[in-house]
Amino acid sequence: MRLGSIIEQLGGELLGDPELEIRALAPLDSADAQALSFLSNPKYQQQLVTTKAGCVIVAPALREVAQARGACIVVDNPYLYFARVTQLWQRSRQQSAGPRIHPSAVIDPSAEVDATARIGPLCVVERGAKIGAGTVLKSRVTVGEDCVIGARCILHPGVVIGADGFGFAKDGERWEKIEQLGSVRIGDDVEIGANTCIDRGALSDTVIEDGVKLDNLIQIGHNVRVGRNTAMAGCVGVAGSATIGANCTIGGSAGVLGHLTIADNVHVSSFSLVTRSLTKPGHYTGFYPLDDNAAWEKNAATLKQLSTLRERLRGLEKELKESKK
Repeated sequence: MRLGSIIEQLGGELLGDPELEIRALAPLDSADAQALSFLSNPKYQQQLVTTKAGCVIVAPALREVAQARGACIVVDNPYLYFARVTQLWQRSRQQSAGPRIHPSAVIDPSAEVDATARIGPLCVVERGAKIGAGTVLKSRVTVGEDCVIGARCILHPGVVIGADGFGFAKDGERWEKIEQLGSVRIGDDVEIGANTCIDRGALSDTVIEDGVKLDNLIQIGHNVRVGRNTAMAGCVGVAGSATIGANCTIGGSAGVLGHLTIADNVHVSSFSLVTRSLTKPGHYTGFYPLDDNAAWEKNAATLKQLSTLRERLRGLEKELKESKK
């Protein structure tokens, strides 16, 4: 791809030869003379000086340093621009992709699949399901009955949409199944990572709003609602009937208990467990720090005594006040 072609499609200020042929996208430390790279964090500026990349995407503050090295594209947000370059690159690779619906896919006659959607190998689209325009189902994706996938979504291998939620009523020593009668509704521009599962609702639907990004191996329980543009990293677990707001981020392996509400613009650190509703925007963390096992056991034992120690301290404070009267 010519540099000039990239500028024509994405904009930006090119300082260099527009006819330079780009044959790869690469990080600064491994790029060669036919690769395009980027620098978004100024602390890696030294790599800009030493890189062999044919062209580097940089911010205006690094224009002179980059130009002294060689060709560069100057934009306000290099990381965002590079993301769009990767999309452009991927589209050029997919122009000669295989059949729109793979012969091994199983699609129920009552399902609705938009004429521009792509269904990969061994996918299953069940009765009454709907797949929107430009959506891509990679291999082995299952979309359960009556579930709706919006436009321009990407579902990676092994995703399961609309399995039964985990609902059982106790009957003595046995469990009685609660039939899961809702479905899953997924908005537009949603991306769902490999082997992630989104359960159908028990009565009402599980809802994933527009622009949500879910990593691999995430579990979304029944009747959960995830607000627009929220992103979750790998192995997050969200229990049933939790409501998560818009523009939130949830770090890898974090958990959200059921029936809780998380406000918009909340950011939860990796491995944290959300045990109460979070009503204000902000960054929340809740985990016990890693330590040598012997020290950890001592500290854990001390934690169990905190309530008793607090009461003793209050008693001592009270005695001290009375002695000063």
